[in-house]
Order: sequence, then C-alpha cells, then structure tokens
Amino acid sequence: MSHDGIVLVVMASIINDDKVLIIKENKPNALNKWTFPGGHIEYGEDILVAAKREVKEETGLDLKLVGTTGVYNFISSTNDQVILFHFIGEVTDGHINLEEEGITESMWIMVNELAKFKKEDLREPQVLNQIIDNLLKEKVHSISLYNEKKF
Repeated sequence: MSHDGIVLVVMASIINDDKVLIIKENKPNALNKWTFPGGHIEYGEDILVAAKREVKEETGLDLKLVGTTGVYNFISSTNDQVILFHFIGEVTDGHINLEEEGITESMWIMVNELAKFKKEDLREPQVLNQIIDNLLKEKVHSISLYNEKKF
C-alpha cells in the first residue's frame, strides 16, 4: 500500500530448525536479489494477515507468526519511504511453491551465512542487514506487540 510516497510492507523470516528461508527476486526493481518473503499491505488489511498472505503467495507456505524484530523505516532504491513490519514465523502447512511471477529461487540457509552475502546480492541491503543482525543477536519481540484488527 502506498500513500503520498510512503509504502507499507510486511516481511517474514521463516525459521525451520536453525535455518531461514530466503527467496530470489527477478523483478524490474530487484534483479536477482535475495530477500525474505513479503510485500505490500493492502488497503484495510490487518498487518498480521498481510504477512501470512504475502508468505503464502510467494512461497506456498502457511505460517504461524511467533515474533517480530520490529518496524524499519527507510528510503528504498526506488526513492519511496518504506515502513516495513518484519515478523518471524514457523511453517504450519504447505510446501514450497514458487509460482508468483518474479520469484525465481528459494533456499534454506543458516542465519549467520546471510551475513556473508554481498550488498549487491541483497534487496535493500541496509535494511536486510539490520534484520539479519537482529536475528543473529536474537533481538526478537513478542508478536503480542501487534493488535489484530477487530473491526
């Protein structure tokens, strides 16, 4: 969702054992860039619902959100102000299915291995590196910080 140049997005790090799922995008504004699954929040959509929906659309996986590393505010490579809500999730159902256009690969990787990626291989590396650092330092907060939409 975008409003006056502000883009609201969700992203999720899906943890399985000691590994996290990353995807490679091949989109006009992110050619062959690795990132976590995520995308735009739709108008009127609950943030938590948006995170689960985006993960399902991009990976085919159903997710239980178990934590958050927080909210990130930055100027993107397309010069938009982005407010990103990052979650941590666990798979509850499904199998990896990369049918969404622009998603070309997925990989389970140790979180500490993510820190070794070159900046040019990551989508929005300044933010991804903050998220990776928070994951490595286990700076994770309760999902209860977010109130589900009740109306």
